[in-house]
Amino acid sequence: MLSTPRRGGLTGRLLALVGSAAMVLAALPAQAADIPGTDQIVMSPNVQHVTTVAKPAPIAATINTDMAFQGDYAYVGNYGGFSIYDIKNPKKPALVSSVVCPGSQMDVSVYGDLLFASVDQSRSDDSCNSAPQSATQASSWEGIRIFDISDKSQPKYIKSVETNCGSHTHTLVPDRRRGNVYLYVSSYQPSETFPDCRPPHDKISIVKVPLGAPTSAAVVSTPVLFPDGGNETQPGLLLPTSGCHDITAYVEKGIAAGACMGDGVLFDIRDPEQPKVTARVTDPNFAFWHSATFNNEGTKVVFTDELGGGGEATCNEATGPTRGADAIFDIVRGQLVFRSYYKIPRHQADTENCVAHNGSLIPVRGRDIMVQAWYQGGASIWDFTDSARPREIGYLERGPAPEGFGGFWSAYYYNGHIYASDFHKGLEIIKIKDPRTNSANGVRVNRLNAQTQGSYRDRGDGHWSLASED
Repeated sequence: MLSTPRRGGLTGRLLALVGSAAMVLAALPAQAADIPGTDQIVMSPNVQHVTTVAKPAPIAATINTDMAFQGDYAYVGNYGGFSIYDIKNPKKPALVSSVVCPGSQMDVSVYGDLLFASVDQSRSDDSCNSAPQSATQASSWEGIRIFDISDKSQPKYIKSVETNCGSHTHTLVPDRRRGNVYLYVSSYQPSETFPDCRPPHDKISIVKVPLGAPTSAAVVSTPVLFPDGGNETQPGLLLPTSGCHDITAYVEKGIAAGACMGDGVLFDIRDPEQPKVTARVTDPNFAFWHSATFNNEGTKVVFTDELGGGGEATCNEATGPTRGADAIFDIVRGQLVFRSYYKIPRHQADTENCVAHNGSLIPVRGRDIMVQAWYQGGASIWDFTDSARPREIGYLERGPAPEGFGGFWSAYYYNGHIYASDFHKGLEIIKIKDPRTNSANGVRVNRLNAQTQGSYRDRGDGHWSLASED
């Protein structure tokens, strides 16, 4: 989602290209009877809504954002701070603590006893008591906040790192051999009036965090990704390329995929302090390259298009099935080769903001299946094993939000359940029961930062496990 306080809006969604029959259905206009009632939960027969955990009172007035997981805990970002939930029993999750520390978007990742949070809103200082302050003032702060979460009932704010243009999102890149983690900080939309964010800003900031001394975290490099300026003139772009919106790292394979406004990018990250662009692609149907997900083999990338910035109704007949969609690319001899688009095969009301947003793989051996958030389009579970013919196999969504704007920011699969962060409702817990995904129930992992992928490997006992970066 684009950060509203200083730089932008939100974005959009789309329909699945799953054969001619589905395309005929997608062309039909949505009828009033097809739209669920206000806040009504609807789902496919193979999906169960387990429970909803309301946002804690101190941050109930601000929206939920991205999530991370570790052990029996879920960490949910929020424009007002973040919350930690005990999810050992997904049917009875419990709030452990909630930290009030405002500054959008507060996207979070976790590693060991550390939680990292992105701030892409100019603040009066780096504290949790700061107030919004114009980016035109040189004293304004935005960047990365680091918390010690060894005591989950009382997280401690231990360090901040200021980054140029703030931190819209960040990606955790572990370097276990050297005892560090790196944060690839994505930010964009510079202005000549911003002392700390002037154009050109065709780069990312890389923060090095020594695990033995996290309070010495600092920016160690700011590699320029687009020396030619990137894609700036394509008609229909929401924003020209200026840095990246989000990056997904596949550390053990030494690669990353960047969604960079007007460009989709592959990186070589074997030297984590100096990532190198190895492939770039544009798409005339894409308005805003938002996020990326590799398949388990690292031979495909799903890029999302946040058409309309997330604030528009783009899952409707007027927008059609090839805009505001996912684009599936095969990686062929190091280059990105387009195969097809995927968009949810259900029209939403013209009042519902709906867009391809954050998702993760469901670990099913021999298949490429993921769950993905679509704002008011809910959570879609879909199969892209055949890159040219993706298809939805399950979904859950609510009817139009009474607030007029909302939905699922992220939907991730973790240890047998799907967790979705709803803007207003809180933490949603969902279960899919389907022969095509049931084998994933046997996969247990110790951590999930969705933008830091690791391979699921055969344990030799009929189950998979996640290759650990610890």
